[in-house]
Amino acid sequence: MGSRVRDFGLRSPYDKVGGLLYFGRMLDKIRSHRKGELPFEYEANLGKGFDEKCTTFLRVRYELVVDYVNDGLNEEAILESCFGMGRRPSEGEIYMWNEFMRKRGWNDDLSETLESQKKKEAMLSRSEIQTMFQFIDADEGRLVNDKHINRYSRSRYGRTGNGVPAKE
Repeated sequence: MGSRVRDFGLRSPYDKVGGLLYFGRMLDKIRSHRKGELPFEYEANLGKGFDEKCTTFLRVRYELVVDYVNDGLNEEAILESCFGMGRRPSEGEIYMWNEFMRKRGWNDDLSETLESQKKKEAMLSRSEIQTMFQFIDADEGRLVNDKHINRYSRSRYGRTGNGVPAKE
């Protein structure tokens, strides 16, 4: 972890709302920004990056989500409104969304960004941080959850090599 714990009151990107990863975190960022409590370094990406990926997946404009938050709707009502204004993804599409987001930064176009962020926050030695979600959790002082790694190929202590899930 970096030299400081950065608890901004934002939930982990792993936390789900209506089965969707990241959506609740996006709402937390919008609320925090509205209150003037969102750190400056987070403001530059409001409506961009993962926020944009999420709203594109739901086929709604980010500004619409901001309006729903500012109107005081709870997160379930906001998500239902997004489904109504955009589209309601199937269970399979939600699964694909979650898997896509959960692995961002691991051997993809964000890998270089992840390494750069780890370097900036003095986390290069943290080999357990392999995805952007893990980086976010570590950077904000949460334990890195490595359960996303395919347990058929890796245990807590290294590779099992036999195709059998490691005991947890």
